[in-house]
Amino acid sequence: MSAPHPTSPARRRLLGTVAPVALPILLVVGLWLGGHPEDLPGFLRGAFEANRQTQVVDEAIERIAHDYYRPIPTRKLSNASIAGVVASLDDRFSHYLTPGEYREFISPPHFTGIGVDVATQLADNRGLLIERVFNSSPAARAGLKAGDLIVTVGGRKLEGSSVEAATSLIKGLPGTAVQLGIEPPPPAHSSHRTIKDIKLTRAVVSTPVVESVTKTLHGIKLGAVALATFSPGAHGEVREAVEHELHVGARGLVFDLRDNGGGLVEEAQLIASIFIPKGVIVSTRGRTQPTQVLSATGDAIPASIPVVVLVDSNTASSAEIVTAALQDHHRASVVGTHTFGKGVFQEEQPLSNGGALDITVGEFFTPNGRNLGGGGIKEGAGVIPEVLVPHGVDTNHGLDVALSTLVAKVR
Repeated sequence: MSAPHPTSPARRRLLGTVAPVALPILLVVGLWLGGHPEDLPGFLRGAFEANRQTQVVDEAIERIAHDYYRPIPTRKLSNASIAGVVASLDDRFSHYLTPGEYREFISPPHFTGIGVDVATQLADNRGLLIERVFNSSPAARAGLKAGDLIVTVGGRKLEGSSVEAATSLIKGLPGTAVQLGIEPPPPAHSSHRTIKDIKLTRAVVSTPVVESVTKTLHGIKLGAVALATFSPGAHGEVREAVEHELHVGARGLVFDLRDNGGGLVEEAQLIASIFIPKGVIVSTRGRTQPTQVLSATGDAIPASIPVVVLVDSNTASSAEIVTAALQDHHRASVVGTHTFGKGVFQEEQPLSNGGALDITVGEFFTPNGRNLGGGGIKEGAGVIPEVLVPHGVDTNHGLDVALSTLVAKVR
């Protein structure tokens, strides 16, 4: 006679008679091992211990929420406990973002004002020097330009004020008006100053990711493309700006990465590929991350177009990846100061409460094998420029040096 099929009634009955006997035995064994975790196999012992420690944290939060002399929201305690765990890593690049912080983190950067960047010091102690006017901003619509000087706000002179105090007068609620006294640059060979009053309406201004401008030096057209952050889609905006500058006749490009704190490594790969036709851009490795080698994706601009990268001490992370790749491939000269020196990368990991972990998961290495952080989470030497700008790199002087370096490569 053939054996019963696994799904036959005989098989089902056999299982039915074993279960009542087996359950008490399994329960006794489970209780014994629960009280004696040292008898568990190594892989189970580690999991048991981790689970017990998690239970202790939950127990502590529950007792504080229940017994503390004044009420504390459990959500606040949970956020604080996660933040404490991350802080214990002693890694300044790793953070816990609460739900509110994470929503702000992933939203486009914006502020309320008129849409200008100003110098970090009062010009001649008289007013705010406009260094950049954002496209489609209230300032752009009013005709303000880089080089203009804001000398009064609401009829009040800025002379002798700090930059912080002066800019606070300009900021305000969206839709409210502000009156500015603007002093344009004096005509050539003239010291005559004129002040015009302009009324602007404040608005919520989105910080542009990419801006470009065409400059002419010694009769040669040059393009300057500035990138603020390596956010999703930034490579498309950079390529569009680069192609525009070349289309209008620029014979060389300054890629301005000053004050760029980085962003997505994938964007760094794609942006570097605009200038580098082939080869390694960056390699990454981590304890639980597979080693990855990110190479140029093709479709680079002609190698005959000279490039200068402009950097400062705030150029970090993905911005350093691109700078180092262009330097290692001898595709660009670097102008400015040594960069921040960050040789690690982070990964955002959303949590079920709406917050997220932003923690260090690996290190990156340049095409020549350099780790710009010196092999860890401490600040390193960064990228060392071929042309140092010891003073004023964050002003128009820094761009002037970059343009002068570039025009010498064109000639």
